[in-house]
Amino acid sequence: MRPTHLRRNLRRRLRAGLAVSATLLLGIGLTAVLSAPASAATGCRVTYTVNQWQGGFSANVALTNLGDPLNGWTLSWNFANGQTVTQGWGGEFSQSGSRVTVTNASWNAALGTNATVTPGFNGTWNGSNTAPTSFTLNGVTCTGSPGGGTGQPPTTRPPTPTPTQPGGAVWRSSEQWGTWTNGGYTLYNNIWGSGAGSQSIWANSYSNWGVTANHPNTGGVKSYPNATRNVNRNLSAIGSLTSNFNVTVPSGGAYASTYDIWADNHAYEIMLWMNKTGPVGPLGSLQTTASVGGHTWQIYRGSNGANEVFSFIRTSNTNSGTIDIRAVLNWIRTAGWYGDVLVGDVQFGYEITSSAGGLNFTTNSFSVSYG
Repeated sequence: MRPTHLRRNLRRRLRAGLAVSATLLLGIGLTAVLSAPASAATGCRVTYTVNQWQGGFSANVALTNLGDPLNGWTLSWNFANGQTVTQGWGGEFSQSGSRVTVTNASWNAALGTNATVTPGFNGTWNGSNTAPTSFTLNGVTCTGSPGGGTGQPPTTRPPTPTPTQPGGAVWRSSEQWGTWTNGGYTLYNNIWGSGAGSQSIWANSYSNWGVTANHPNTGGVKSYPNATRNVNRNLSAIGSLTSNFNVTVPSGGAYASTYDIWADNHAYEIMLWMNKTGPVGPLGSLQTTASVGGHTWQIYRGSNGANEVFSFIRTSNTNSGTIDIRAVLNWIRTAGWYGDVLVGDVQFGYEITSSAGGLNFTTNSFSVSYG
């Protein structure tokens, strides 16, 4: 007997051919930056996003330049609860006591006006995991508006350990059914064989991973690389079920960035399409348009012969957001399409039909929370 995830993916192939977190937002300003003219007016914004589990966490630190273009940046902050960075990406990390410093990598030193760079890291915590309350950029305390800082830039850079880049990720696989577990999630490479090309998955954590896929420009879904969390509760027993995601996806090819939620031992498949590109389309027929779970969808209902499929297609593409999944599942129940189902896997990934030449899909952050 094939493993469960293989049976699940084989069922998906029947439709081939058819076209978490806490966020701290800080305003930041300064008057001089390293490797920039002394008179340059500069400011920035930081969004610090955390996905945590017992004893560990993954964080993304999105830095947006609000002032003059920069050629070289150093971002620093203090941890309040003894947190430790264990590995980082998108910059060169160092830590001394509670002080963490991230310096640009060679490939992201240039930061234009209104451009954003997103270094991230995995870490450990014990007791509590309070988010940093203050950041400095190039040694200047951030104050909230362009040109608003009063400090001076540092004269030397901190040590520069080798960063964790996709090429040196914690886990990589090119196997057809390659899997990896981390923080209560499972990552799947999932290539469906016939007609598919090559695909390689990398991961720094369940929350930060990606794939390079090279699938031919022919009809039919070729793969669904994804991160999965199992809920295993009846819908009536779920008080909350939400998810956050942030991705970077190509402008070409044919694919959907989508949630795939399974209920009643795979009798029901609920898809939440957040972004669709190219000649792809859902199974079944359009039932209605509705706003639920924080988004507006075109809702389709159909069957692939093995299970019923409910597809919620977002009316406009988005690459980041929060979804109230419980609200969507309850909407389906209220419509009378199923009863008090057992909610199983909640998956998020990329259903790829074509990606000729090798396209990159990156999950910058992802989490599922339920209670």
